[in-house]
Amino acid sequence: MELNAQERLKIGQVIEVQIGPIAHGGHFIARYNGQVIFVRHGITDELVKIKITGVSAKIAHADVIEVINPSTDRVSPPCKYAGSCGGCDFQHITLEKQRELKANIVKEQFLRIGKIDLDQIGFDLKVSAVEPTDGLHWRTRMDFAVSANGQIGFFGARSNDVIEIKDCLIADSRMDVSGLATRSWKSDARVEVAVSSTNEVSVMRSGRSISGPTQIVEQVGGNSFKISPHTFWQSHKAAPVELVKAVISLLDIKKSDHICDLYSGVGLFAAAILKEVGDQGFVTLIESDKTAVSDARRIFANKQNVKILQGLVAQQLPIVKRADLILLDPPRTGAGEVVVKQMVKFGPRKILYVACDPAALARDAKTLVESGYKLDHIQAFDLFPMTQHIECVASFSPVTR
Repeated sequence: MELNAQERLKIGQVIEVQIGPIAHGGHFIARYNGQVIFVRHGITDELVKIKITGVSAKIAHADVIEVINPSTDRVSPPCKYAGSCGGCDFQHITLEKQRELKANIVKEQFLRIGKIDLDQIGFDLKVSAVEPTDGLHWRTRMDFAVSANGQIGFFGARSNDVIEIKDCLIADSRMDVSGLATRSWKSDARVEVAVSSTNEVSVMRSGRSISGPTQIVEQVGGNSFKISPHTFWQSHKAAPVELVKAVISLLDIKKSDHICDLYSGVGLFAAAILKEVGDQGFVTLIESDKTAVSDARRIFANKQNVKILQGLVAQQLPIVKRADLILLDPPRTGAGEVVVKQMVKFGPRKILYVACDPAALARDAKTLVESGYKLDHIQAFDLFPMTQHIECVASFSPVTR
């Protein structure tokens, strides 16, 4: 009789394994006596010693504690907190290899969840690097936990323990994380910092402003956005420009188009789309977050050809009468079957999907394909270097009969 996982492996046990392929979530897969183990801090093909950190009926979790045969793609992490703070997954891997692994994750998710073989249908997926190409000092939004000692930090991986830090190498240097680390904070607080493209720095404690403006100004492609610091905004400093360029180049907008911008946030994409449709077209934004909607209504107050609907997309989209093109940028959970089928009913000539989670994108892509649409473009951006996260932009169009 086969032993169950609890009997095979024990928390704290140290074993030697060969690291296998990358898995969604930043772990690598290893096996021991038939047991699947999700391993942190390894690289494919390395021979390592690991320490078991968690065991369930089906899988175990572990951390690498010794590298016996290191990969040629292994490097010394630039940050002394790498591997402990829970923030960065891949600082021990060259950036080139990080991007290769991320491409593999996207392809694996599309094949396993979406039943779409990207290689077979001719997509040579690469993850594009963006500035800064050293993968550091790119993040313009940070949310710090506070330890019992009143020091800022991050929760450790799969833990509620706060790892105190004195600096963060992926944070935009204008945040002055080292300065924030010298201060004493209330232990039940959250410290939220936002840096804008116009060099404004906002610091909030548990949602209340303690320094900097209560509204910050972001500028993208000639459009200006005055927004609340805690409302959603792309965290990589280059992301707004890169994603807007991708969206506009792929949408193929016509002057008279009616376009739906779903999960629209403050209207980053809608502002760029408006320049393309001119006065003849129309843009409908749908967003559930009240702060983002408030910001968007102020930003588009003088635009007669913009309608902003507040609420869940699944509830608001049926109100819309026409959609020649649909753009969506959903949260990590994706759009889901209900919304995908609502979108398809409009018969849009293109659906453009901006995704921060390849598993959700693959699942929704499967529903789109089953609903008569085909994947005609996909690209990926390394907008979360040193971490396992990936940003994708995928385009779908109706299958011609």
